[in-house]
Amino acid sequence: MKISVSILSLFLVSSMAFATGDGKTSTGGLDDKATTTSKDTIPFSIDEDELTDYNDSIMTLPSDEVYGSWDTLNIHPYRFDINSLNETSVIPLCTESSCGYVHPFSGGVTSKFGPRRKRFHYGIDIDLETGDLVGAAFDGKVRIVKKSESYGNVVVIRHNNGLETFYAHLSKTNVEVGQDVLAGDVVGLGGNTGHSHGSHLHFEVRYMGQPINPSTIISFDQQKLISNTFTLDKNTFSYIHEAKKLAKKSKGKGKIYVVRKGDTLSIIARKYGTSVQNICKKNRLKKNGTLRKGQKIKV
Repeated sequence: MKISVSILSLFLVSSMAFATGDGKTSTGGLDDKATTTSKDTIPFSIDEDELTDYNDSIMTLPSDEVYGSWDTLNIHPYRFDINSLNETSVIPLCTESSCGYVHPFSGGVTSKFGPRRKRFHYGIDIDLETGDLVGAAFDGKVRIVKKSESYGNVVVIRHNNGLETFYAHLSKTNVEVGQDVLAGDVVGLGGNTGHSHGSHLHFEVRYMGQPINPSTIISFDQQKLISNTFTLDKNTFSYIHEAKKLAKKSKGKGKIYVVRKGDTLSIIARKYGTSVQNICKKNRLKKNGTLRKGQKIKV
C-alpha cells in the first residue's frame, strides 16, 4: 500500500542526526531532564512493514513521510541534523480541511521560552489551577500518554503539518495513544506533576523533536495564531548556541537533592550514578551519618 504524503513531503529529514557541533547529539527537553534515553522510556517504533496494522490504515499516521516512525513510548525519539536544514519550508497552520486553533488554556504566561535559572526552558508555562481543563491546540493524533520524571503526566500530539505539541504536568490525562483529537478537545486536567513548582501547564511546540519557540507561532496575549503559516529555517533554531552555552556552564556543578523519608546515602548515590564517598566529600558528611528529611545535599 502506498504511504500517504502530507504537506511537508519535500522536507525529508527523518533519517538525519541532530548534531550540536561538538560531536554529541542534542536531545532538547524540559529543562535538564528530558532526554532521548530517559530512564522511564523503552525504545519502540513501528516500522514501515507494520504500518498497515496500525488502526488498519497507514493513512491514520500524521506526517509519516517526515518522521518515518510512530513511537508511542519514547517522548523524544528523534534525531535531527540542523546543519542539513538548507531550505526554507512554509508550514501551514490553517488549511482547507482545518483552520482550527484553540488556546490550550486561557491563563497568563508565567515563564517564557529561553534561559531560566541558568538552564534553558524549552516551552511556555501557562498559569492554571489543578483540575482546570486543558485542550488540544490543533487537530491531530495522540502519540504519547504517560508519566515521566520531568514532564509528569504528559500528552504529546502529532499534527498533519509535522509539528508536535506537548502538554505537561497534568494531574490527569483524558486521551489514549492513537486517538484522533480536534482542536479544543480536552486532553487532560491541569496539575503539578513531575518537575514542577506550583500548578501550571508546560506547553511545547516541536518539529522532529527539536523545540520551537511557541511565541513565534502563537500570540499568547491574544490567544490566537500570529499567522496562518509558519516559516521553518535555520533561524528557527538559532537559540541552540545559547542553550549549549548554558548547558556547558551548568555541567559539573552538581545538583541539589532534598532528602526524603527513608533515604540513605547509598540509595541517593545509586539514583544519581555516583558513590557514597563522593557525596560525603561534597557535603562533608560521614558515611555512617544520619540524614534528615528535608536536608539539602549536593549530588
